[in-house]
Amino acid sequence: MLLALTLVSFVAIGLAFVFARASLFHQQRKGQIPVSVNYFFTRQCNKSCGFCFHTAKTSHMEDISRAKRGLELLQKAGMKKINFAGGEPFLYPKFLGELVNYCKEDLHLESVSIITNGSLVREDWVRQHAKNLDILACSCDSFDEDTNIQIGRGTGNQVEILYRIAEWCRESEIKFKLNTVVTRLNYEEDMNEHIDILNPFRWKVFQVLIVEGENDSDKTLRDARKFTITDEQFEVFCNKHNHHESFVAEPNRLMASSYLLVDEYMRFIDKDGNKLTKSILDVGVEAAMREIKWDEDAFQERGGVYDWTKEQGEGEACSNGMSEKLAW
Repeated sequence: MLLALTLVSFVAIGLAFVFARASLFHQQRKGQIPVSVNYFFTRQCNKSCGFCFHTAKTSHMEDISRAKRGLELLQKAGMKKINFAGGEPFLYPKFLGELVNYCKEDLHLESVSIITNGSLVREDWVRQHAKNLDILACSCDSFDEDTNIQIGRGTGNQVEILYRIAEWCRESEIKFKLNTVVTRLNYEEDMNEHIDILNPFRWKVFQVLIVEGENDSDKTLRDARKFTITDEQFEVFCNKHNHHESFVAEPNRLMASSYLLVDEYMRFIDKDGNKLTKSILDVGVEAAMREIKWDEDAFQERGGVYDWTKEQGEGEACSNGMSEKLAW
């Protein structure tokens, strides 16, 4: 009798484990675990890129304590990586630095990254926060300053700034990343020489994206329609550059629903339908995520999980000893 009860107990425990794993898998497949999140804590920017899809429609920023609370909720829900974006996050370097430190030292996230246009990045800030920053990504849409100026990003020294930041990353053992938006202005450009020199650990190449209410008409702050390209034109750029090991292409079909985006009010953004959830500070992460479409298959297809934690102490987190070549 005792043996029978013991066997029943083992079976019950086994079934409970199987059902728990199945439930977790189902939850993951439904996009309920925010493994990687982009937090757009400000819409303000010092540039005017013509294709921007997160324009300065408000000047709101959460109080630092509320921002930390939202990040804690995301971490408890399963977030492993946070990327701080904007707008331009370096408009608020103290706020940004406090969040970077909090995410590493208090939340112990695997990866903390920033995407910036580079113009406001300062060497002392990089060195001060290097221990808590895994990835510093710079937007680079052209190595021709005239093209950068036409885009709305250029100031005459955009390329020089990029090389300087790459060197700071190398010296501080931060992974250096590039983001490029391919448009009508740059899809025929050959960037190979610069990519060889800069040697980013990851180079994200996006097809310019139209988002309703943000950059889709002459009534929005930006009108990206004049920048759009065909899938074939995007392929022209990709075929010219996809031999680089760091190259990761993202056509429109992969972009719209494969990112988990949190806006300045701590709301998830559904770019596919241009919808906003209630704030996770009010309803929690799980309830908010049920309101959006997150395409986990597309997330996996675009390589959403990768080597996003820097390797400490090896001196190779950025450019693999490219200091001489980086003297641009």
